[in-house]
Amino acid sequence: MRIVTYNVNGIRAALKKGLAEWAAETDIDILCLQETKATPEQVDMAELAEMGLRFGAWHSATSKKGYSGVLTLSRQAPDLVVEGCQLDVYDCEGRVIRTDFGDLTILNCYFPNGGQGDHRQEYKYRFLDDFLAFVQDLRKTRPHLLVVGDYNIAHHPIDLHDPKRNETTTGFLPEEREWMTKWFAASDTVDTLRHLYPDREMYSWWSYRANARNNNKGWRIDYHSLSRSYLDRLVDVQHLTEAKHSDHCPILLELR
Repeated sequence: MRIVTYNVNGIRAALKKGLAEWAAETDIDILCLQETKATPEQVDMAELAEMGLRFGAWHSATSKKGYSGVLTLSRQAPDLVVEGCQLDVYDCEGRVIRTDFGDLTILNCYFPNGGQGDHRQEYKYRFLDDFLAFVQDLRKTRPHLLVVGDYNIAHHPIDLHDPKRNETTTGFLPEEREWMTKWFAASDTVDTLRHLYPDREMYSWWSYRANARNNNKGWRIDYHSLSRSYLDRLVDVQHLTEAKHSDHCPILLELR
């Protein structure tokens, strides 16, 4: 099974840059998109169908048009689709979509960005704690989890190009990094990339400023968190940096 997570920073813009053609050529079973910034009726479904992924599970923002949103596309129909984490304060922003495939539950997530001021940083902290509680409760009935998406947090200094300068920047604050450590322990999941490649410098997001992508001055803020119970099925994780439909790159997870 080949599962890709990709923050497309606007699905309509990404489609204009060749997202559908790229996905059709990449051999993907499940494609988890974040920051779609659209509702289904705003997207050309014929163009989306070119990917060869016939089933779509959408969760779009209702609080603001053209904002946030997640979409999980798949070759096979999921056994179950659940929108949100059942807390309206987050669900109105379209941040989580759950799909079940057999015994595996996939949570496709777009975590809040704290960069719009103190009120949004506090919102982010509340989301982190409430989301962890939500996942811990879900694990009681669905123990095999894959939590993918844009976490908007770089966990370790190796996960961004200039950690010293960014110690007081949202996305690398001590409290956020501590939460990531707690997340992997309390959710009983593993950072799949670091499990396979503990010392490899790999980024998933680059600023549009200062030619950051060409200079590879980026951050790793997109993850596949996989339950330890599924680790024996883990084959590989790849950052597909040649795909440039967004300021993020897609990340491919391969499971047996």
